[in-house]
Amino acid sequence: MNLKTTLTMMQAYGALAFSAGVIADSNVEDHTTDRSEQVEVTSTTNDSAKIELDALAVKGRALSLYKEDESTLGTRTSTPIDETPQSIQVLPKELIEDQAANQISDLYRSISGVSYNNFSTVTMRGFAQDEVLYDGMKGDPYKGFSIPQLFTIQEVQVLKGPSGALYGAGDSGGTINYVTKKPTYEQKNTLEVTAGNKDFLSGSIESSGPANESGSQRYRVGIYSSGENSYRNNVEEENENIDLGYAWDLDEDSTLTLQYTHIYQHIDGARLRGIPTDDDGNFLADTSWNNNEPSDYQELKADVFQATLDHEINSWLSSHTSVRYFENTETQNYHELKSLSDTDSDGVADTATREYRDQVWNNKGLNVSSYFVSELGKHTLVTGADYYYNKEDYAYYKATGESAGVSNLSLTNPVYDDDVSDYIMSLSKDETTELNQVGAFIQDQWKVTDKLSLLGSGRLDYMQEDYTDHKSDTDASYNDVGYSTRFGATYDLNRYLKPYVSYSTGFSPQSASDQQTSEDGSLFDPEESQQYELGVRTYLFNNRLNLNLAVYHIERKNMLAEDPDDDDYNIAIGKIRSQGFEADALIDITKRWLANISYAYNDVKVTDTDDAYRSEANMPHHQLGVWTRYDFPSITSSIGFGADYVSTQKNRDNQTVKSYTVYDASWQTIWQDWKFQANIKNLFDKKYAISGFTETIGSYVGERRRVYLSASYDF
Repeated sequence: MNLKTTLTMMQAYGALAFSAGVIADSNVEDHTTDRSEQVEVTSTTNDSAKIELDALAVKGRALSLYKEDESTLGTRTSTPIDETPQSIQVLPKELIEDQAANQISDLYRSISGVSYNNFSTVTMRGFAQDEVLYDGMKGDPYKGFSIPQLFTIQEVQVLKGPSGALYGAGDSGGTINYVTKKPTYEQKNTLEVTAGNKDFLSGSIESSGPANESGSQRYRVGIYSSGENSYRNNVEEENENIDLGYAWDLDEDSTLTLQYTHIYQHIDGARLRGIPTDDDGNFLADTSWNNNEPSDYQELKADVFQATLDHEINSWLSSHTSVRYFENTETQNYHELKSLSDTDSDGVADTATREYRDQVWNNKGLNVSSYFVSELGKHTLVTGADYYYNKEDYAYYKATGESAGVSNLSLTNPVYDDDVSDYIMSLSKDETTELNQVGAFIQDQWKVTDKLSLLGSGRLDYMQEDYTDHKSDTDASYNDVGYSTRFGATYDLNRYLKPYVSYSTGFSPQSASDQQTSEDGSLFDPEESQQYELGVRTYLFNNRLNLNLAVYHIERKNMLAEDPDDDDYNIAIGKIRSQGFEADALIDITKRWLANISYAYNDVKVTDTDDAYRSEANMPHHQLGVWTRYDFPSITSSIGFGADYVSTQKNRDNQTVKSYTVYDASWQTIWQDWKFQANIKNLFDKKYAISGFTETIGSYVGERRRVYLSASYDF
């Protein structure tokens, strides 16, 4: 594809100007109704019977377009979010499409307390988070350093804080769950093509609907392909997805859903690292600079199989059983920065020493989960168990410095001419890790009164990890037991205020490879975390404002850090305390103008340990994300505007990562069965860093201006 940037920009700005310039005044309010309140009225019939009617509660445009009222992530049952005693955010398909989000990183602005960390990982409520769920199960096909793509995703759910009582071992800051697209009862076919600057071109087709006349059998087929270049030297990217599904109502009480997904991703010039900066966060090279040669690449191949059986056993008892299996292979051939030097003695580093790495990860994972939901009057009881298995084979070869044939690279005038086949490679690691985890859990949701709901849950996990170092021909085996609990309450104070409170715990065992880094041979205890959270969900100004507020305090202990006396070993540090405040708002500013706003304040402090300990990186104190949309009903069009602000951060070497604000814009119109859309990301082409790593590797560069023009057709 040879699409000129200037032409694309003219088209996008022209479309925006056209929609913004149209005066479209309509008296029709786009409202939906929520049949949620009961009122009693007296009949005028002769028998004077009383009848009960539903009052119509007006729900504004923002709440009907961008808000989900229920989620299964927080309880494993279809529970109203207002009755879940823990902070949950749900990003529906409409918000994903409006922001033209191709991958999860495009949505961070809309998730309070979530920011970039390193590659596919994020920082959530002050802690690094890199494990995700799909339909409530482990088995991430992007496991490694690839960023999850959103073509197969219906919505993104985020549960804030530890979730060990539901899902076992996991990260302290929260859990991200991807709800995949399933076969539908109604026929829907969509063809979409998108073009953009930097030679972006993508195409997809999706078809879903009944496979027989009664609709008891349904199918889904989705195919996606994209390719693009980058502002960074030597980078090109390709993505391919095949997504298949088949659902079968075995009888009126049972449904079996089968799914298969194939994923392919190839990025030349990757794995992308950062650009070195000075202590004040100023880049020492142009933002197009890349430490990788043109022959470097990162490639992911993955296949996922999933089966789910939902069964209504009787009027009060149901079961849910799922099996998820995945395989993936991630290959990385890339150059890593090892040191910086000042060759012209002007006091500023200008040359990088590099190391070449050839790494391959092979993963196989299986997750089997089964639980029962019992509706026992005022109690909803969930009992179940799950099993997770993962085997990872890892091979790592490297060549370091000029003595191994790896040339240095100038920061100001890079010359890419290395032949990696001439490098002198040596084996660094060759290891296999096998993990077996079994967990059992119980949860009770007690509707004490019409207003007060209580929740209590507990879980017991047993984990065993076997580790083989093929290079040294040594074996090791570790096992651990973890307990997790959660207690919470919600109260429906009135139609405007719905407060909640909760206490939750979590744990994460140390990996077998990390256990090898104990200097005296003793085993490290698992990481443990606990969170206290207080929040309120509000519906104000005749339901035009849904404001969710939460304050939290998290403590995490037994985290590993490099031993300051010997960097070949790790030590367990004391505690890390994270506390903060989050505010998420959906607002109908006018009947056509809506906004989605997320703000987070977070403060992290290391306690009970040596003051010299280096805290985790990339923990901004302030984050603000805004997405606003204005509708023109008479021409079925809308314009959108977004902003993303992240305050100053520190990298692992305590260097500054500067604060940044970037802006986005969009235009959308619907004509008959067509939808046309234009999105401009980083509207003012800002040069900035999204996060930092170390002084040598530098800070990760934010994407420069990107323009996307898409057309989709429903048939």
